[in-house]
Amino acid sequence: MSIKLPTKKVKAATKSPNNLIIFSKPKVGKSSLIAELSDCLLLDLENGSDFLDAVKIKANTIEDIKEIGEEIKKAGHPYKYVAVDTITALEDKCIPFAEKLYARKPMGKDWFKKDAKGNLTADSGKMKYGNILNLPNGAGYAYLREAMVKSIEYIKTLAPKVILVGHIKDVMLEKAGAEFTSSDLDLTGKIKRIMTSQSDAIGYLYRKGNKNILSFATNDSVACGARPEHLRNKEIVLSELEDNKFTTHWDEIYID
Repeated sequence: MSIKLPTKKVKAATKSPNNLIIFSKPKVGKSSLIAELSDCLLLDLENGSDFLDAVKIKANTIEDIKEIGEEIKKAGHPYKYVAVDTITALEDKCIPFAEKLYARKPMGKDWFKKDAKGNLTADSGKMKYGNILNLPNGAGYAYLREAMVKSIEYIKTLAPKVILVGHIKDVMLEKAGAEFTSSDLDLTGKIKRIMTSQSDAIGYLYRKGNKNILSFATNDSVACGARPEHLRNKEIVLSELEDNKFTTHWDEIYID
């Protein structure tokens, strides 16, 4: 392999986020906004899209996601965006996947057994702990992280740009001896750090009057931010409702 070192600045490959996380309080309108994004498949993991007109499909398991993904590949990758609604639900759906990953290891050989038809059923391990997250010393969380990373990496192969929609959770922080509440993405510990570190932008969605605003402004009360220059520390009016007309401004996020 011949390596040629750069002698001048290399232009950016893209200006828009390839991997975007949007999180908010319930019922702010995340799914409705996604439904208005052209060329976007809404991957509904919470059965929350029944009242939406959208390019959408439901998935109840990781196996469903893989089957949907294979159809997307067969169709020649017709979507520019795939939105996971929600990544919080995805974490829950990854638990059975994590158990299968654990069962492949020598220490997990008794987690499952196969019935006469070859289907996996609970064995002594699963019957004892009930859930891989109940393994001693938190050992099961490593397999959940692996399952989440593998699932997200697979989803990223399905479209050029991926949007991960998440719920919010409040965490208590201390600064200068005073406690305060900070709003953060509702994911488990290290999984949250992995998902956010791999994202180009993390936006907090909130409603103000007739507008939905997506904030990338980092502060003590909300954990968000962005790498793209046009989003960094900005607040974008993503939608507004005037005279019963709902207008979105996704072109403020995806500018190329």
